[in-house]
Amino acid sequence: MIFFLCAMVFFAGFVDAVAGGGGLISLPAYLFAGVPPHVALGSNKFSGSCGAAFSAGRFFAKGAMDLRAALLAASSSFAGSLIGARAVLYVSEETLGTVLAVVLPVAAGFILFKRGYGEQNLSGRLSRGKAAALSLSIGFLTGFYDGLLGPGTGTFAIIAFTALMKYDLRTASGNAKVLNLASNCGSLAVFALSGAIDYAAALPAGLCSIAGHYIGAGYAIKKGAAFIRPVMILVMTLLFGKIFFDAFLR
Repeated sequence: MIFFLCAMVFFAGFVDAVAGGGGLISLPAYLFAGVPPHVALGSNKFSGSCGAAFSAGRFFAKGAMDLRAALLAASSSFAGSLIGARAVLYVSEETLGTVLAVVLPVAAGFILFKRGYGEQNLSGRLSRGKAAALSLSIGFLTGFYDGLLGPGTGTFAIIAFTALMKYDLRTASGNAKVLNLASNCGSLAVFALSGAIDYAAALPAGLCSIAGHYIGAGYAIKKGAAFIRPVMILVMTLLFGKIFFDAFLR
C-alpha cells in the first residue's frame, strides 16, 4: 500500500505543480491505503506542502513568477481561509456543490474555447495599485474557498490570476504555488500539533510529492499554456466528478 500511495502522490504532485488540484488524487489515495480520515487530511497536507515548496522554488528560480503579486495574495489568503472555515458552519456543503456544479463547466468551457487563453503575459498593463488590490482580492477569495471547501484551490487561483490580472498560465501557476503553500502551512501546523499526521506514510509520500512537483513544474515552465490548459481541464473534470459523487452516489 505504501508503494501504491507513493505512486499516486507522485502523480498528484505532478498534476498539482502544473494546474493545482493534486489533492483530488492524493487524499483518496491516503484513504484507500487505510489511513484514518482525519490523519489522512494531515498526512496529505504534509506531503503536499513538501512538494509545493519545491515547485514554488523552481518556478521562482526560472523567473516564472511575479513574487510581489504572489506574496500579497499569500498574505490575504490566510485571512480568507480563517473566515471561510468559520463560514462552513453557516453554509451547507450541498449549496456549495450546486454552485460549483454550475461554475466548473463554464470555467472549463472558457479555458477550452477562448483562443490564446493564458499564452501572453499582459499583467504589465495594470497599474501598481490595481495589481496590488487584485492580488490581495485573489488571495482572500481563494483562501476563503480553501477554508470553506478546499478541493481545486490552486486551480481556481490560476484561473483568477489569468482572467483578472492577465498573467500567462505559466506565471499564474507559479504565483498560485506561493499562495497555496501559505494556506497549506497554516493548516499543516494545526494537524502537526494535534498529532494527526502518520509520518510512516507521509514521509515517503512527501519525497514522492517533491519529485512529482519538481518534474511537473519543469514541464509547466518549459511547455507553458499548451501543456497547462489540458491539465487544468482534467483537474476540473475530477472536481466535477467528486461533486457529482458526493451529491448522488455517496
